[in-house]
Order: sequence, then structure tokens, then C-alpha cells
Amino acid sequence: MTLQNNHKTKWQRIPGKVTKGYGVASGQAKDSPYPQGSIVMQTPFFLERGLDIRHYYPATLNVSIAPNRFRMVNPEWTFQDVAWFEECCETFSFSRCRILYSSKEIDGLIYYPHPETKPDHFQDDSVLEILVPFLGDVGEGEQVNVLLKKDEIEIY
Repeated sequence: MTLQNNHKTKWQRIPGKVTKGYGVASGQAKDSPYPQGSIVMQTPFFLERGLDIRHYYPATLNVSIAPNRFRMVNPEWTFQDVAWFEECCETFSFSRCRILYSSKEIDGLIYYPHPETKPDHFQDDSVLEILVPFLGDVGEGEQVNVLLKKDEIEIY
């Protein structure tokens, strides 16, 4: 999936810092109930709803935009009642984005499990969870810029 640079799309550039996540999306947390990672388990459910995330690394890049916060206002995709694990039924939203890092511009997706439907591992609303291809050289504490669609994500 390549992002189109539609002249009508208004991007907002937000500085951020890569931060450590819970390790649940990737399955790297020692106490994770999803050893292969939640992203791997959720992928077929998103695919059957029309969103193919298989070309992204099966983990999230967590970017703190503090002191700013964000709110999904009109995401490109929202999937309600996704029963991807046992009795778990969540709502997910996605919005296209770009990561500017090390003179590269990388297409990605904001991955947003709605907190009101999420069983645990809540994210601070100043941390963006982003699906991107594998970025082996980016580490915790590194500065990045994120381009977000103004009409889909509100920054406050």
C-alpha cells in the first residue's frame, strides 16, 4: 500500500520521540497472553474487512508526541466488534501517516485500538502506535517527525 500524495490531503507535521511499548503487539512481553503478538493475531480479521497490513512489521512503533495529545476524529478505517481473541471484542481505527526519520519518508498507519473496548494495556493519548515496515535502525529515544492527516486526527 503506497500513500497517495493527494493535493487535497492536508498533512500536519508533529515532532515525536520513539518510546518503549508494552511488547504485547509484537509478542515480546514476557507476560503477554499473545506469544506471537496481537498484531499477527489481528491481521486476518483486518484483512477480511478490507485492510491488508501484512507488509508492515508485526509490531507497533510507539511515538510520544507529548506534551501534545491526539484524538481520532475521522479515521479512514474503523472496524467495530472485532472478535480476534477468545471473549475479546474490540474496535480499531486506522489512519494513514508518514514517518520522517533519517532523511527517509516511510508510509505507515496509525493503529488505534479504542480504549473503551480494550481489555488492558492502555496507551497514553500522547503516544501514537504506528504500523510501519521493519526499521531496524530506529531505537528508543530517537527523534522522528510524524505526518498525520488533519481531517482524521486532531492534535491538541
